[in-house]
Amino acid sequence: MADKLGRKFTGGEIDTLRSKLRGELLEPGQSGYDAARVVWNGMIDRRPLLIARCRNAADVVAAVGFARDHRLPIAIRSGGHNVAGYAVCEAGLMIDMSLMNGVRLSPTLDRAYIEGGAQWIDVDAATAPFSRATPGGLISATGVAGLTLSGGIGWLRGRHGLSCDNLMAADVVTADGRLVHAGATENPELLWALRGGGGNFGVVVSFEFALHEIPPELMFCAPIYPEERANEIVPLWRDFMATAPERLSGLAEFSTIPQDPGYPEQMWGRRVVALAHVYDGPAEEGERVIAPLRSFGEPLLDMSAPMPYRVIQTLYDAIFPKGRDRCYWKSTYLKGLDDEVVHEITAHLAQRPSEMTYASIWKFGGAMQRVAPDASAFGDRSAPFMLSLDAIWSDAADDEANIGWVKRTWTQMQRHSTGRLYLNFPGLGEDHGLVRNALGEAVYSRLQQVKRKYDPDNLFRLNQNIAP
Repeated sequence: MADKLGRKFTGGEIDTLRSKLRGELLEPGQSGYDAARVVWNGMIDRRPLLIARCRNAADVVAAVGFARDHRLPIAIRSGGHNVAGYAVCEAGLMIDMSLMNGVRLSPTLDRAYIEGGAQWIDVDAATAPFSRATPGGLISATGVAGLTLSGGIGWLRGRHGLSCDNLMAADVVTADGRLVHAGATENPELLWALRGGGGNFGVVVSFEFALHEIPPELMFCAPIYPEERANEIVPLWRDFMATAPERLSGLAEFSTIPQDPGYPEQMWGRRVVALAHVYDGPAEEGERVIAPLRSFGEPLLDMSAPMPYRVIQTLYDAIFPKGRDRCYWKSTYLKGLDDEVVHEITAHLAQRPSEMTYASIWKFGGAMQRVAPDASAFGDRSAPFMLSLDAIWSDAADDEANIGWVKRTWTQMQRHSTGRLYLNFPGLGEDHGLVRNALGEAVYSRLQQVKRKYDPDNLFRLNQNIAP
């Protein structure tokens, strides 16, 4: 058997790999192959030569060894949710860890031990019954690994920081087939790199996270205002958030109300801006705190309500189903959000080609900004806001219009940017110098040193790559 580049291996060698796996090894044409290669972004349609559906670290070691020996590209799938589609490769080996989704809590309930293929829905299901959580993202189907390794900005960031800030240790299969532990005293530089440096350094088969106590219910805030009032609403939101308690984290989110029976029919097709927030504390206290956000004139709708954190984590799931839509997401950190910047953002958003598109202004602050710039590969956190442009559409004929709109808007917003971006919203990863620009020269140079130690031949390169 040979790949498109002519690299050859025999059926016997494939059988040998299959015999080493507790999981299964899929080839094109086999039952389950096409389902296994589907990732979240519907634009991505790649066909690996082999898919190793791993069940434990030993399976991952065997798969990595096979790919290394036969010089095959490797894709690592956790949740398969990265918009750039790094979880699946063309003519290579896909290491699918989706069967490795176990979550175990320490008896003291201060730590969670999470397998490398778990999604946040798995974590929340294990931790919520004990009134515990570790910061995840906004969509429960997101993989723990992908979100964490590039930062992890979610609802709990103001009080408990990013996902990567709560990563205490990890077990990693390296390019040479070793299983190494990265912690405070053992391979600490690798742990530093895993906290925001992406999937460059090996396959993380297990994570150890800090857990935090949460109330039975949190206050979810979601007043929805007409987009034509955005130049008024966003400054009011900005000024309120400047002095809001750090327990309150959220974003101003632009979208179009879909034709969905969950919304009043007379609202369908209306462009809106929602002030979506979570108060990380007692719900009744949160309801008092968010009251001003719900009073910037009469909202079109108000979806605010107290609810369990586990429920909050699933609120966006139906909007972003796996494999259905075509997506191109790109982000930039803003130096500020004065009225001029607000007006420029709203003018660009008025030109978005697709009514399925979302765009958000994320407010940063609290615990996530108190982490020292050199404490993790995520680096400097001083930017007060992030703009994310999340183009979503259904027809391939509209690719150019939607991708072009994001690229133009992103480029024109750079005069208001710090120059950095969030690696979980990287477009399709096509930008030259993506990681260097995202994290800065000093962090990038340090990451290169870690890369040279753990992956000197750049075996793990289908990612936001750091050249050793």
